[in-house]
Amino acid sequence: MPQLIAKTRDGIALSREEIQALIAGVVNGDWPDYQLSAWLMAAYLKGLTDRETFELTGAMAESGGPIPEPLGLVDKHSTGGVGDKTTLVLAPLVASLGLPIAKMSGRGLGHTGGTLDKLESIPGFRVDLPPDTIRAQVEKIGVAVVAQSSSLAPADKRLYALRDVTATVDSIPLIASSIMSKKLASGTRHMVLDVKVGNGAFMTTLDRARELAQLMVKIGAFHQRHVTAILTTMNEPLGWAVGNAIEVNEAVACLKGQGPSDLRTLVIALAAALDQSVNGTDADTAHARASQALDSGKAWEVFVRWIQAQGGDPRSIEQPLPLAPVTAEVRAPNPGWISSIQTQALGEVALELGAGRHELGEQVDFGVGLECFAKIGQHFDQGELVARIYARTPLAAENAIAGVQQAFSWSASQIPAPALILDRIASA
Repeated sequence: MPQLIAKTRDGIALSREEIQALIAGVVNGDWPDYQLSAWLMAAYLKGLTDRETFELTGAMAESGGPIPEPLGLVDKHSTGGVGDKTTLVLAPLVASLGLPIAKMSGRGLGHTGGTLDKLESIPGFRVDLPPDTIRAQVEKIGVAVVAQSSSLAPADKRLYALRDVTATVDSIPLIASSIMSKKLASGTRHMVLDVKVGNGAFMTTLDRARELAQLMVKIGAFHQRHVTAILTTMNEPLGWAVGNAIEVNEAVACLKGQGPSDLRTLVIALAAALDQSVNGTDADTAHARASQALDSGKAWEVFVRWIQAQGGDPRSIEQPLPLAPVTAEVRAPNPGWISSIQTQALGEVALELGAGRHELGEQVDFGVGLECFAKIGQHFDQGELVARIYARTPLAAENAIAGVQQAFSWSASQIPAPALILDRIASA
């Protein structure tokens, strides 16, 4: 291990065999944390070549054993944001297009929400299913969204925990290999990556986000996967709802042809990308197919069957899920245009209300959250409703009002609305 640390420290690329030995030692416990931390810092400071990153990703993907036959045909990953409930709509939508999806998702941590927390706000919904059950459900319905298995890329789990406490998280090769190792480990051949960009995302600049997206697409190509990365703005929440049950309600509205336009636009773009990847469909046809499946109710029908298959009470989604009883409103202080939104700050308001967790293992409150009706470039008259808060106590609601108010900047002149989709990068 000291030799591997020294080579990376000196900018000398590790061979495939050396990387495999490194990852084997991670899984077997051969290397103490201080040595792995030293190697991670060397990789952070000196960088890794593309080839090293490809091999590192593959070794981490296989660290839980041989990659199995995929449970689904397509997969999706988001780098995380505020109000990001796309999986709840996208999964049944692509299944209704004949593209089976078995997605492993995680729980929320910090200001970004987790898909599993949102789904568990549906009474009875189960996220822990054995592989045989997942496979049978995907074959019957076309969709399953479940908790990540502990055997999925276990080397990444240990390395990520060390990166988190050694200031080595913000490394493009290490981020890309962490994300893609779990995607490769699922065995799925076609995947779309939603790479968020902005003040509510991990990647705050377009250049950094594009660099990450390009590298993940190249990793996929090296390992014979077809990957499309779509870069999308996270300088404002996606949709209106931020929370758990409240985001499920918004996803249901989208599946019924209602809800915010940006959520619909993004979901259709992601579904069309997967249709193009699998079927070679041209962009216009893929977009039309996804739109028709959403508008016709086909995706909604699959959603209902999916929720029921995983133990959810189908009656509970026919009406909006109940929210916390104390509400508070934020209204425009003066007439004007929204010039910017501190998106992370809104996520942190929801976190403090109880919709998220500061540490893994904490319980979340499914019913709290907020609706942010403001978008950059939108005009409000004085006193017009900008946001609504759902809290458990008047004090919590009062504290949230201040946080929401501070998240908005106003202009006396019109501000152009930002583009939702910033770039698209795909395998050749």
